[in-house]
Amino acid sequence: MAKMTKADIIEAVYEKVGGFSKKEAADIVETVFDTIKQTLENGEKIKISGFGNFVVREKKARIGRNPQTGEEITISARRVLTFKPSQVLKNALNGGEPVN
Repeated sequence: MAKMTKADIIEAVYEKVGGFSKKEAADIVETVFDTIKQTLENGEKIKISGFGNFVVREKKARIGRNPQTGEEITISARRVLTFKPSQVLKNALNGGEPVN
C-alpha cells in the first residue's frame, strides 16, 4: 500500500500552486501543520469543510487487564485525537465525486 509523506505533500503543493520555491512551499506546509497541532494542543476542534473534523477527547483513567498475565492494571487518563470524515470525503472514498 502506498503512503504519502510530508515531503510528498510539499512536492504536491509546489507543483499545484506554482509561484513558490520549494522552500516556500515547505514553509507553507509546515505552517499549516504547526497551526493544526497548536490548535489541537489547546483542545480546540478543527473543522475542514469537505474533509472532516479533528477533535481532542479526554479519556478518564480506567481499569484494564494485561492480556498476557490477566493482571489488573490502571490505564491512565489521557487525551486522544479523533477524526470524523465529512460526507463529501466518504463519498469520494467510495467512488463518488472526487474531492478537489
